Amino acid sequence: MSYICQAISDLQLISFIYDGHSRVVEPHTYGVDTKGHRALRAYQVRGYTKLGQLPAWRFFHVDRISGLTILQETFAGPRDGYKRLDAAFDTIQCQL
Repeated sequence: MSYICQAISDLQLISFIYDGHSRVVEPHTYGVDTKGHRALRAYQVRGYTKLGQLPAWRFFHVDRISGLTILQETFAGPRDGYKRLDAAFDTIQCQL
């Protein structure tokens, strides 16, 4: 998923399908979580959410993502609440 790292580097939003629903997020951290899953920590700004509120921080397992597209739309940088060296990750491949 080097596309995710490219989007993080270029501050570009990404869209994808997750659990059958469209999402648009600002990607912040990508790597392997403490349970061994490739994962993405992102700030979701549009699309479906079963939790009912957007925008919001979300954690996505990459193996459940399909149709990933890097959008031309950019974002300003880290959102409030962003934590570098996120403890949910065992290995961080890229981050803001």
